[in-house]
Amino acid sequence: MSSSSFPSLYVRDGRRRYQPATQDQILEAARQVVDLRMQRGMAFTSPPLVKEYLCAKLAGCEREVFAVLFLDTRHRLLDYAELFHGSIDGAEVHPRVVVREALLRNAAALIAAHNHPSGNPEPSAADRAVTAQLKQALALVDVRLLDHIIVGGHQTIALAERGWI
Repeated sequence: MSSSSFPSLYVRDGRRRYQPATQDQILEAARQVVDLRMQRGMAFTSPPLVKEYLCAKLAGCEREVFAVLFLDTRHRLLDYAELFHGSIDGAEVHPRVVVREALLRNAAALIAAHNHPSGNPEPSAADRAVTAQLKQALALVDVRLLDHIIVGGHQTIALAERGWI
């Protein structure tokens, strides 16, 4: 199906006139819809639901973003936060910041995630190393790292599914 056969989407400009939406505006609107669907208190109990949520949040980012889902003891969402932003091929992650943010939110568990703007979700050695550091740092304050999910385009890889958590 060609792009010309899709209906156009429109947004209002500053003068309240409708203009064709850009791809960035469409992605931002999609993120807002995801936020409405998965509000505080919603349970993240199935891996496909978590992956769908994170794809919607991170798939369109042009640079690497490291985000965290902060969860309570029943794996209900307390907060979603993008903690680190990087370049097209990396973001520096500081475990002490993740621990601090988990404590501020009184989180019992969390799911870490980041995107690979290249579209290839395959974990790097650095991804595995930061996951091990996060798990160790969080364990010191009794916060469980449930998973680290990498989003590449519309594909995901969960490190827990590979036995690396």
